[in-house]
Amino acid sequence: MSPVRIVIVGAGFAGYQTARTLSRTLRGAADIVLINPNDYFLYLPLLPEVAAGVLEPRRVSVSLTGTLPHVRLVLGEVHGVDLDARKISWRDPDGRSGEMDYDRLVLSVGSVNKLLPIPGVAEHAHGFRGMPEALYLRDHITRQMEMSGTAADPGERAARRTFVVVGAGYTGTEVAAHGVLFTDSLARRNTSLREAPRPRWMLLDIAPRVLPELDRKLSRTADRVLRKRGVEVRTGTTVKEATSEGVLLDDGEFVDTRSLIWCVGVRPDPLVEQLGLPTERGRLRVDQYLAVPGYPDVLACGDAAAVPDLTRPGQFTPMTAQHAHRQGKVAGHNVLASLGRGTAKPYKHHDLGFTVDLGGVQAAADPLHIPLSGPIANAVTRGYHLMAMPGNRVRVAADWLLDAVLPRQGVQLGMVPPWAVPLDTESPEVAQTARAAAERR
Repeated sequence: MSPVRIVIVGAGFAGYQTARTLSRTLRGAADIVLINPNDYFLYLPLLPEVAAGVLEPRRVSVSLTGTLPHVRLVLGEVHGVDLDARKISWRDPDGRSGEMDYDRLVLSVGSVNKLLPIPGVAEHAHGFRGMPEALYLRDHITRQMEMSGTAADPGERAARRTFVVVGAGYTGTEVAAHGVLFTDSLARRNTSLREAPRPRWMLLDIAPRVLPELDRKLSRTADRVLRKRGVEVRTGTTVKEATSEGVLLDDGEFVDTRSLIWCVGVRPDPLVEQLGLPTERGRLRVDQYLAVPGYPDVLACGDAAAVPDLTRPGQFTPMTAQHAHRQGKVAGHNVLASLGRGTAKPYKHHDLGFTVDLGGVQAAADPLHIPLSGPIANAVTRGYHLMAMPGNRVRVAADWLLDAVLPRQGVQLGMVPPWAVPLDTESPEVAQTARAAAERR
């Protein structure tokens, strides 16, 4: 008799924790299959530090095969799920199709960049959801600074030193906070830029304050740090149109720039919509046990799932890494329960506070809802990240130490071209090929 096959789709926070929970308990007693486009788990909260040259890319990329024993990794992107036939289909990196039966299925496909119907944004902006986008942004920022130093036209020089971040949520705030420190560092070491005006960073959001989804004390701390560093924080403002020469704001101002960084939020992976099941704002509805109604052998968790928030009746858990991490553990536990190992339990979690890394020694945090700022908050933030990471802790800590005592390496490798990281993509974690880019056009 063949062993039970458990298929997990996606290796983000939720999928990784599901696989880890099952691997530690079953230890080969079941066929655990993890399907993911990459062979690593991306620790997304530290991605802004990769874009700013603080951390090397592999520091935040944790090997799936190296940390998940008893789990079989299949490289591929799932493009079809037949819930009635209990089959899934995927496409591997070489474009070949595959199909597999399952006995239990966990959908943890995560999210992609949120798009808005603003002219020019899809063509001229770049998102920040995957490693290819972070590597592209690091190269792009370095390249724009270097080209600014050699441009003959004063207007072009200023435009290349101007960076516009749209979305003052968790990601956008950290990108702007780290980005301004990065460009200041590049300017100090570039002979052509030492006497030029400082690089200009703008952070835009239609909301009335930065970090609108977090506590107001965290918001005030982040706003103060950003403004002190010279970031132009503009709330109640957004982009009306984007062009190759800059962006038109909704207040009528045109900002000359070659850098539009899109951090307005995320939406569930399009695979959810293809299932044809009830959704809540694009997220697949599940019950408190993370089970998909009508399909007891299918669970969903993370950004792709609308999980009832038992701490706030009538609402759903927000799309955060904190919830995805814990939902993954509960999903693994409930899969085990369905196999006769324990009893299913509902998902219930009171948030423990948030941390926002603002670069340097600055941060904003409220562990256990105790507001902190400055170096103390920075220590708490970095300590939290080191504890939350499933691997590479020593290497991350070493990079932080080196960044504190040595100048950053400001070189652009040119490995990720702009067409490889389109904003409108179902797979921000994978760089697009030249062929795929041509087909899009």
